[in-house]
Amino acid sequence: MKDRLLIWLLPRLIKLIYLFLVNTIGWQVAGKPYDPDDPQRNLYAFWHARMLMIPRLSRGVWHGYMLISSHRDGGFIADTMHLLGIETVRGSSTRGGARAMLQMLRAVKGENRHLAITPDGPKGPREKVQKGTVQLAMKAELPIVPVCYATRRHWRINSWDHFYLPQPFTRGVFVFGEPVIVSADEDLDGAIARTQHAMDDAQQRADSYFE
Repeated sequence: MKDRLLIWLLPRLIKLIYLFLVNTIGWQVAGKPYDPDDPQRNLYAFWHARMLMIPRLSRGVWHGYMLISSHRDGGFIADTMHLLGIETVRGSSTRGGARAMLQMLRAVKGENRHLAITPDGPKGPREKVQKGTVQLAMKAELPIVPVCYATRRHWRINSWDHFYLPQPFTRGVFVFGEPVIVSADEDLDGAIARTQHAMDDAQQRADSYFE
């Protein structure tokens, strides 16, 4: 009974926290933002610690899927995203990865969808790009667009990813980095290194925005 209540309640609490923060923070955008009318499809990549405010990326018009871990905690995140109108695919490098990869490829090829992913999820190492993200971009033939948000004031939670929790009534920024183009015949390690550099650059720009 307690588990069922938690499964029902927690996503709704997270949604309320998101809505409170998104409406009490003065947001700015740096770089080329998501445009629902742009025919170019992308793979949007963001660190696991900065997942909470990502639904604002699309401003309510999102034509894509977000990859969410098959672990129990991922279920809470997936349910929250569904409440915010974002469709998800469940899977990770350790559970359901091949099935999730196939489903996301079908979404790109058959449904002309964007994709969104945490390159360091579901369990790290923190802020390190894993090969699955780059392999997905190669197979889907999608540019990887780094995204990172930051706020002038925030808290860090004592979790494996040092989860980033914006404080309300402050200023925030969404940084969209330059797309990373990867090709199927490119050296995988080199593509991972380029993607890591782009992710780090977007984070540095976001974190230093209000300094």
